[in-house]
Amino acid sequence: MPRFTLVVPAFKVQGYLRACLDSVLEQDFGDFEVVAVDDCSPDASGAILDEYAAQDDRVRVLHLPQNVGLGRARNAGLKQARGDYVLFLDSDDTLTPGSLSAIAERLDATDDPDILIYDYARTYWDGRVLRNQREDLLREREPATFSLEQRPELLDLLQIVWNKAYRRDFIEEHGFEFPPGYYEDAPWTFCSLITAKRIAVLDRICVHYRQRRQGGNILRTVSRKHFDVFDQYDRIFQYVAEHPDLDHWRPELFRKMVDHYLTVLDRPGRLPQSARAEFFRKAAADYRRRKPDNFVRPGGVRGQKYRLLALGSYPALAGLKAVNRTRHTLSKSGRRRIQGAKRQVMNAHYRTQLRLPLDENLAVFSAYWSRSYACNPAAIDAELARRAPHIRRVWAVRAGDVHKIPEGVDVVRVGSREYWTAMARAKYLVNNVNFGDSVVKREGSVHIQTHHGTPLKSMGLDQRDYPGSAHGMDFEKLLARCDRWDYSLSSNRHSTAVWERVYPCSYVSLETGYPRNDVLLNATAEDVLAARRELGIADGTTAILYAPTHREYEPGFVPRLDLVRFAEQLGPDTTLLIRGHYFYDASPELAALRAGGRIVDVSSHPTVERLYLAADALVTDYSSAMFDYANLDRPIVIYADDWEIYSAVRGTYFDLLQEPPGAVATTQDELAEILNSGAWNDGASAKLRAAFRERFCDFDDGRAAERVVRHIFLGEDAADLPPIVPLSERRPAPTPTQAVASVETV
Repeated sequence: MPRFTLVVPAFKVQGYLRACLDSVLEQDFGDFEVVAVDDCSPDASGAILDEYAAQDDRVRVLHLPQNVGLGRARNAGLKQARGDYVLFLDSDDTLTPGSLSAIAERLDATDDPDILIYDYARTYWDGRVLRNQREDLLREREPATFSLEQRPELLDLLQIVWNKAYRRDFIEEHGFEFPPGYYEDAPWTFCSLITAKRIAVLDRICVHYRQRRQGGNILRTVSRKHFDVFDQYDRIFQYVAEHPDLDHWRPELFRKMVDHYLTVLDRPGRLPQSARAEFFRKAAADYRRRKPDNFVRPGGVRGQKYRLLALGSYPALAGLKAVNRTRHTLSKSGRRRIQGAKRQVMNAHYRTQLRLPLDENLAVFSAYWSRSYACNPAAIDAELARRAPHIRRVWAVRAGDVHKIPEGVDVVRVGSREYWTAMARAKYLVNNVNFGDSVVKREGSVHIQTHHGTPLKSMGLDQRDYPGSAHGMDFEKLLARCDRWDYSLSSNRHSTAVWERVYPCSYVSLETGYPRNDVLLNATAEDVLAARRELGIADGTTAILYAPTHREYEPGFVPRLDLVRFAEQLGPDTTLLIRGHYFYDASPELAALRAGGRIVDVSSHPTVERLYLAADALVTDYSSAMFDYANLDRPIVIYADDWEIYSAVRGTYFDLLQEPPGAVATTQDELAEILNSGAWNDGASAKLRAAFRERFCDFDDGRAAERVVRHIFLGEDAADLPPIVPLSERRPAPTPTQAVASVETV
């Protein structure tokens, strides 16, 4: 039997689960098992658990047929435990390095106590790590093992189970289980501590307790479920009643109960306003019913709250809280004045418009920092025009880029009076990046973040670890912008997990696929040939789309290919379509190749999807184009001449050289050889591409825009939307060769 069983329940934690499991499996102490419980999670958590179990036989996975909640999920895992000791770890938290070794050593040194309590630290999205404020209670002193009577102050630690190791036969002897509902840790924690004969402490931070910026924590959830706390204390006092030898703990448990009730009342983010008086009445009834004889109230403000609770006077308690808030407000007024002076004064017209009703039939679109009509917003715009023509569609565009917008598109210039009117009144706001900081999220408005790629490189909060790519980004402001999102679109499970972790806000992830990629599944042979004709690609020519990505850490454009020599290496039957953030400096040789159609500059082409349709193959380095192009199931070649530098400076989510979508070259000569030899389109390349598609082409089946419009704009239930077509059943647009054959047959 292993020394430890770690019970890890999982529900909607796909963005954090890998970090949790890695923190366990990478420990330098290996004598443990992980019982991971998939609490019928609707996201990819269950699949992630299965993936880890397949790679490490110390991980066992239990998939529950229905969602039962945290407490009962722990119970299910506990029944599978085989270790000498049971540790509980929430799936968005992590173990610190060396924790299991330290716990094992302390257990040995204290001769296997019933319970070992260790310390933790809170970790925040902005990088702060704050140790438990009552760390003083965990100082190691003699005797090394003790009962709670000897150190009753341990009851003042946070009521949690995941900072303790429990001897399994102690759990089984007393039949400890978790109850359903909120605050399920309280009965387990109090009942086990007052029952244990031998307790020990470890003065070491073993757990990092993740403080999610939004969501994932009942303590920041407004709900009537906080009334569950009454049931939990009923269970605690029932346990004491069933064990007369524990009756002397009633005064301490009563104090903890009252403090807990008052905490729920004091915190504004827990109870609905309409339920606060009702909660107070129930708390007052419990106070009178359970108050021990000769109980002495604490002093100060806390004691005043005890007295008012005993009297059942909710108005008096509310008045006391108001007085205390006023004192606190006055102490902060100076700081607020300074902060207020720094805030931007919003345009008076915008403020006026914000006071007017929302226009339920107005949608504002923007793409790439208001520079173009493109990407997912453009695809949604087109679908909306077909399915909901009553909704007016307006595009926010910078003044210098208005000429790029197709005729017939309704445009408002960013910063103009019309722009601020639209931004204030629109029901729907759609963007593939964030709107500016001054845009206000109005109640009732719907903000749709479509994104514009699948993340290979680090994004969002992960960029904190790669300052060379962040360029002084203010992450707090970034997340304030993301707080406006109501929906975040995703084209694959990988993206969903990354977005939810690096943009930890309260939006809903919609795994609809990317609307911009619909055309890659729906285009006909005629569409493919028309795209090639538009670019002047001659019949019988192989068109290679070369789309390198931008390096934020480079001060200027650094050419990665000698285009003249590369074109000569490939020969006259190959046309290079070059799409970059910059084009190459002019030269007579390059000009001649461009004039002859051997090289085509498509950097400014308005619709990249048309380029995908026209190309026989894609050559790229680290651009997200590879994920979109993979939907066509056409060859992809990776040209990664600076992978070590890019991955170190920018940070990446997987090793592209080990998991590529096709053949890989690290020099220009290697790239030319791959393209000339046929390796770009052989069986080995196809096998790599198939694995890549399985991983990253989850939801792009040609109906993404339809799902978005029907669900968000037309209000249809998600269950009524078209189901995702399995990858094996999809038929992407024909290749250029297939398109020619199809037309000739007709």
